[in-house]
Formats: sequence, C-alpha cells, structure tokens
Amino acid sequence: MASSHTVLMRLVASAYSIAQKAGTIVRRVIAEGDLGIVQKTCATDLQTKADRLAQMSICSSLARKFPKLTIIGEELVVWVDPLDGTKEYTEGLLDNVTVLIGIAYEGKAIAGVINQPYYNYQAGPDAVLGRTIWGVLGLGAFGFQLKEVPAGKHIITTTRSHNSKLVTDCVTAMNPDDVLRVGGAGNKIIQLIEGKASAYVFASPGCKKWDTCAPEVILHAVGGKLTDIHGNALQYNKEVKHMNSAGVLATLRNYDYYASRVPESVKNALVP
Repeated sequence: MASSHTVLMRLVASAYSIAQKAGTIVRRVIAEGDLGIVQKTCATDLQTKADRLAQMSICSSLARKFPKLTIIGEELVVWVDPLDGTKEYTEGLLDNVTVLIGIAYEGKAIAGVINQPYYNYQAGPDAVLGRTIWGVLGLGAFGFQLKEVPAGKHIITTTRSHNSKLVTDCVTAMNPDDVLRVGGAGNKIIQLIEGKASAYVFASPGCKKWDTCAPEVILHAVGGKLTDIHGNALQYNKEVKHMNSAGVLATLRNYDYYASRVPESVKNALVP
C-alpha cells in the first residue's frame, strides 16, 4: 500500500510540472500566430497545433518518467486533455482554456491536475500568466481559494458551443437566476470551486472521460459531486467508452436540489 501511495504522489508531482510545461506550449503557439487549426468531426470540434504539441509533450514526458505506466497492475489509468476548450482558444477566449491530467485507480478518479495557461491574462502586460490547480482524494485540492455562490442563488454554467434542445430544457428546469455559457469542462469546474456558478449542467453526450477525470477529482476533494445526468458515478478504467454519453451534472453544494430537477424527458433521451 505504501508503495502504491509513493507511485501516486510521484505521478501527481510529475503531472503538475508536465501540465505547466504544456501550458507554456499553449501560450507559445498563440504568440507565434499560427494556430494550425484542423476540423475533426464537425465545425465545433477543432484541433490546433497547440493540441498536438501539448499532447506530444505530455505523453512523451509521462512515458519517459513512468515507462510501465500502462501496466501498473493494469489498474492505474491516466486521462489527458492537452487543450480543453479548443474552440474558445481559436476565438481568443483564453481564460476558458485548460490543460487536464487525471489519474484513475480501479475505475475511480483519484488525482488530478488542471493548468490554466492564461490565468491572469487580463491583468496587464506585466502580469504573471498561468496557474496550476491540483488535488488528491483524501488529501485535498490546492492552488485556488475555495469560494461558494451566495446562499439561495442558482447560477448554472453550461456549454457555449454545443447547445441543443436537451441542454436548454435541462438548464431551464433548474430555474436559474443566471446562466453562464462558457467553454471547457475544466473551466466550468473552476467556476464551481471559485463561487462563480452553483451547478455545471450539460445534458448532452458531448464531453469525454479526459474532460472530466481531473476536474472531478478537484471538485470531489473539496466536498462537491460530479455524476452523469442520471446521478451515476463516472468510471475511468481503460476499457470504458470515452464518451460521457449521459451528460454531466456537477455541483459544489446542494447536489440533490439540482439532480431532482432534471426532467424525465432529458433522462430518457440520454442513455448511460
């Protein structure tokens, strides 16, 4: 057991520095002016030069430091999103962008790192850019100041670029005081833990396991909860399908209030 904990903390420490390096790559590509955008499956599903270079950097660094990572008991899995919020990145909405490295054991997300390459980018030309948030279940989450939305306020954060009738119906059912439409799953979880939103509601099969693994850990480490739209915990073993086909529901507090308001028509339309 002690050996497993040692491996985990070494992996988290490495993921922290690797995510910071990937964040530097993300900023460099913007500065060079050539995003190298290619379309993957649709007009809103994009990949940039930063995606490709950051992915290469993360994977090669992990492989070099942990050459047997994929076979550690066949139970430890690392989920990587080198550039979460790619569409927003291409449109200059840089505060939406994150680098995500999540670590799962026996299918459960247990550690995660979120790097925000452009944190503080609106603070002026001399501002120090970027921050890294990290967390481990049972240990806590670090790199930010935990804050909650004022009691009685219901502020929903949801997708900016993948809207649909299901998404709209589910958000409306929450009876929100305000709705924030932003990019990136990592960014939305940061909104929850920093008191900008009460719930992340995404009634759509749009995001994938690498989008939610690291953010889920950060949220759970401070007492929040992330599930699919039915209330099922997400699984992160290596055989699981990558798509979160039943959407995402996440809150820092009052999870049951939001879960109880998900319409049956939405649940029926989203199959786990």
